[in-house]
Amino acid sequence: MNFLAHIYLSGNDKDIIIGNFIADGIKGTSYTNYPVGIQKGILLHREIDTYTDAHPIVRLSTKRLHKNYGHFSGIIVDILYDHFLAKNWNNYSDIPLEVYVENFYNLLNEYHEVLPARIQRMLPYMLTDNWLLSYATIPGISKILYQMNFRTKNKSRMNLAVVELEEYYNDFENEFTNFFNELIPFSKQKLKEINKLFEN
Repeated sequence: MNFLAHIYLSGNDKDIIIGNFIADGIKGTSYTNYPVGIQKGILLHREIDTYTDAHPIVRLSTKRLHKNYGHFSGIIVDILYDHFLAKNWNNYSDIPLEVYVENFYNLLNEYHEVLPARIQRMLPYMLTDNWLLSYATIPGISKILYQMNFRTKNKSRMNLAVVELEEYYNDFENEFTNFFNELIPFSKQKLKEINKLFEN
């Protein structure tokens, strides 16, 4: 899953939200250098990623892209799924997406000192282009994919994946919906287990 889904699946605990957001850049046991709440978020992120990568519905989505994008297919599906989460946000939250995203950006500023340097460097671009809100539209997703392709020095050709998104739009959306309906309770259960780990 990509940024928006990971943030959403963190619940309301600020530390867990931040930990889940920064987790991709935290390798091995170095997560233990962070406060306990952030550690929980990092561990939750890892559980979500493991579950997502192995899920048959997600594999169905990635298989559709594999011929043209190879091992970048999983990254593309993560981004496409964030599009469907943003587009259908009202089905998952009572807080309008604009407000939710603005609150998260404020949270990033509040936690700026604990963010890894890579995230700190990324932040101005994320805020200026309002990445999370832009996920809700196809032009927004197109721009994100273009930027991701640029970061791979055009090796991924991810910018072209909008073609498949539009061609198989209903298939991707149905797969996202079915998968996310399973991921939400999974994440809640894993968070309970992680919280228990830290009680001992």
